[in-house]
Amino acid sequence: MLHISFARIIILICLFSGCISTSCQNNNTKQTSPEAPVIDTLSGKLQTGAEQTALYFPLLNNKKVGIVTNHTGRIGKVHLVDSMVKAGIDVVKIFAPEHGFRGHAEAGEKVQSDTDPATGIKIVSLYGSHFKPAQSELKGIDIMIFDIQDVGARFYTYISTMHYVMEASAEANIPLIILDRPNPNGFYVDGPVLQPQYQSFIGMHPIPVVHGMTTGELALMINGEGWLKDGLLCNVTVIPVNNYTHATLYELPEAPSPNLQTIQSIYLYPSLCLFEGTVMSIGRGTDYPFEVFGHPKYPDKDFSFKPESRPGYAAQPPCMGELCYGINLHEYADILIAKPKLELKWLIYSYNAMHKNISFFQNNMFDKLAGNSELRQQIIAGKTEEEIRQSWQPQLNEFKAKRKQYLLYEDYE
Repeated sequence: MLHISFARIIILICLFSGCISTSCQNNNTKQTSPEAPVIDTLSGKLQTGAEQTALYFPLLNNKKVGIVTNHTGRIGKVHLVDSMVKAGIDVVKIFAPEHGFRGHAEAGEKVQSDTDPATGIKIVSLYGSHFKPAQSELKGIDIMIFDIQDVGARFYTYISTMHYVMEASAEANIPLIILDRPNPNGFYVDGPVLQPQYQSFIGMHPIPVVHGMTTGELALMINGEGWLKDGLLCNVTVIPVNNYTHATLYELPEAPSPNLQTIQSIYLYPSLCLFEGTVMSIGRGTDYPFEVFGHPKYPDKDFSFKPESRPGYAAQPPCMGELCYGINLHEYADILIAKPKLELKWLIYSYNAMHKNISFFQNNMFDKLAGNSELRQQIIAGKTEEEIRQSWQPQLNEFKAKRKQYLLYEDYE
């Protein structure tokens, strides 16, 4: 059952009264309004925001629409852009995040602006020369749509793209509709909270590694906590997911990015992505990225893999062409579901086993992923996993309390 406070109910009220909600600008504002429309929660069928076209298509009539989306923005098997064009909605521009509009670009690869061959609509890259839509690129747009499937980790860059879209939309006084989707890692919250000095595109907000929020809930938090530049407030409307709670286990119908091809890899991603700031391979360039980890000098020899160049997935993966020894975690995802947490034991063991023979941590990337320098220093100092976890608990508890103010759905506990 949806857990919706008055400030959230007003979102749906505004949809049926033909306006765009600004209630998320101040979650404490008290207003009076007509009765909210009834949402079908009896069938038990989960419906993403995009699938509930009756709630937002009417808002797009006679409007020039810009949409921020990629290959995950679908209604069933049909892309949202195609559905909107078929419905006669005037989509004038597509904005594409990391991995591009069709999702074929690998992690970190610059995405070029282009034209969608299926519709002829101009595509503007938000992962090339700039991350934030320029005001000139928003000119002539009446309303913006955001529909991208997230995976629930702070360093997954789609939420950074959303931040900049909110900021640019606020500057241009353009309303933004977020079509919410389930968070496949939304059933727990864990990890260190990002410190401001480590803010980057792979971590823009003071939230933990696993934040347990949907993109719609995060948008409300970004607004409510004043995280946009110069105290800007974006005029946001969230179309919530129907029949979803944070206890719901959701298997994505589309791979959200080239190297997250299975639900197992998505569950393991928050923990294994920290290895991207080390010398270790996490299986890029193999058939099972983010389901394994290893290195040629890893001491345990029972399992091995060899990363190879795979254009579009991993053109030059770490340890390319080298036989890596390590651990196969394919079946460990079930353990994470039963006892969800940000797993540190693999990282600690790998460091202890290898650092005397090789420089383990790479540049500043690990600190950016962790959101602090303490985690690296704690591992080097030989702290146990329990000692490390206790060190981030006070800030994590503060975040959990703050998070509850912005939830649109029943929580996992």
